[in-house]
Amino acid sequence: MNIRPTFAVFAGAALVVVAGYLGSRPYAAQFVESRQTMAREAIAVTGGEPVKAHFLNNWGAATRHPRLSHGNGLDESTRARVAGAVASIPGVGGVFWADGTVVAESGDPAFTPLHCQDDVDGLLRTRTIRFEEGSSELTATSAPLLDEVAEALRPCLGSRIAVTGHTDKSGAEEANLALSFDRARAVREELVGRGIPRDSLRATGVGSSSPAEGLTPEDPANRRIEFSVIMIKPLVPTPVDTPGAR
Repeated sequence: MNIRPTFAVFAGAALVVVAGYLGSRPYAAQFVESRQTMAREAIAVTGGEPVKAHFLNNWGAATRHPRLSHGNGLDESTRARVAGAVASIPGVGGVFWADGTVVAESGDPAFTPLHCQDDVDGLLRTRTIRFEEGSSELTATSAPLLDEVAEALRPCLGSRIAVTGHTDKSGAEEANLALSFDRARAVREELVGRGIPRDSLRATGVGSSSPAEGLTPEDPANRRIEFSVIMIKPLVPTPVDTPGAR
């Protein structure tokens, strides 16, 4: 059996692969450096300075689908603006957060509010989910409203539903952050009990950092829960495109 020709073929193929890989490394490094610079500028403009964009995947290879981290303390609208700005960078194929949430595709809006968003906003326009003073315990009067919120969200199952807690500026901000998060989690558990899947719900608290439009930070009306319904798009990360053999 003559194996030398076969060995030569495999050896030649391996050399081509290695040569292609080594040849693409300078391009990949340049791509990562330039896109990270553009991402830092885009993040700063949108007010998301804590966020970092990573153009290397878990194996250290360059990728056109950056992973965004350090955004857990931001409200959903800011996260969406940041992701949209990074996704609009030339050569970026899509954006996802470190928690796995895909919120922006290149050339697409950062997020797509569904009709459920309007339905929930309408319910909360004149009524408020209420808690016992200084506590994350819901009042009994909030139960009917939570029933209606769950029904409004049900047609949009499969989307990401952000539950964000807010407080006014009274008291220490550290305590406000903790309380707003606890209240968001309490609402999340109530919705789970009403049939909304837990993995669709993301609870976060932002304390007094995002007062309602038209209100001063000290206004008690800032003690509220907000919902953001975000369409999730599947994203299959791909490596940086490299020139093929000619």
